[in-house]
Amino acid sequence: MLSRRSVLRALGGGAALGALAGCGVPAAYVAPGDRAAADRSARDRRLTWANWPLYIDTDDSGRKRPTLEAFERRTGIAVDYVEEINDNDEFFGKISPALMNHQPTDRDLIVISDWMCARFVRLGWVQEMDRARQPNVTRYLDPLLRSPAFDPGRRFTVPWQSGITGIAYNRRELGREIRHVSDLWASDLKGRVTLLSGLDEAFALLMQGDGVDITRWTADDFHRMCDQVEKRVKGGHIRRFTGNDYIKDLFSRDVLACQAYSGDVIQLQADDPDIEFVVPEEGAELWSESLMIPNLAAHKTNAERLVDHYYDPDVAAELAAWVNYVCPVPAAQDVLASAKDEETAALAEDPLIFPDTAMRRRLAIARDIAAEERVEFARRWNGIVGL
Repeated sequence: MLSRRSVLRALGGGAALGALAGCGVPAAYVAPGDRAAADRSARDRRLTWANWPLYIDTDDSGRKRPTLEAFERRTGIAVDYVEEINDNDEFFGKISPALMNHQPTDRDLIVISDWMCARFVRLGWVQEMDRARQPNVTRYLDPLLRSPAFDPGRRFTVPWQSGITGIAYNRRELGREIRHVSDLWASDLKGRVTLLSGLDEAFALLMQGDGVDITRWTADDFHRMCDQVEKRVKGGHIRRFTGNDYIKDLFSRDVLACQAYSGDVIQLQADDPDIEFVVPEEGAELWSESLMIPNLAAHKTNAERLVDHYYDPDVAAELAAWVNYVCPVPAAQDVLASAKDEETAALAEDPLIFPDTAMRRRLAIARDIAAEERVEFARRWNGIVGL
């Protein structure tokens, strides 16, 4: 299974974009009046949608996508669904030359992580959506996700799926609970802890463990966090830094506690009920991977209708039951609860799909790393991680 959360590699595409935007290169930014193409939706009833692998419901054969095919039947709009996004930076490198040079990408809808969405929004590479065509989004989008710092009011982005970066651990092997980020640094976990290697994936939870409000963190907060991580790397407490391969370390018990994504842990728990996921008392990061319409998309209206289709609670429930990430449509919980199948109905009570009130109070969306900060911060973090 390919990771849907990228690893920021050295000073690769993400850092290069930060430098580009930070230098204010005129060719990179696209003004609002230059973003739209003539919309062919009415006469050309189709659209192209780029997404990550294994990120939509399929039937038992793996060939059909029930929720997507329902949209095609209802609207008569044909969807070319392409599973081509394996890494945020890689995909940025694929489509940025077209966007930078004001050329079409041949895609009407894309899904990337919000920290990367922030850069697209800053550069003016995506179009504002028409909420008049999206009544479901207006009505049902989770209030926690409605107004991130990079896109107030979600004018340019709509969450596809959401998730939590928290802590996973083997309770039986460890013999105690983990409730705080600081619990990772207990002496009995020396050499048995992993952290995520991606800067954008790792930093927020570690700052929260230090009492930082991640909606308004500062450079001093960042460097203090790095100092602490660097000390624990040198002392041998942190075993290594990982992408999604923390899953095999945790499953094999080589690692007893790690930074982890909520959606992965649901799958792990099916095979090993001793694995638990915790949102620390200090809080955890709520993240999203979001739908966007890139500049010069030829089928903008069709794309907006497809986005709204997935905010129908019945559709959102069907998707949530398959992907097991945090559902951005809380109203889907009641739909799942009423399912005749007991296993499906039980998903409505899973706090990693529908966080309960107590958990929601501890979730926050981190402010993104600004363009002018990225090169410096990436260099510091990657030096610690060894990228």
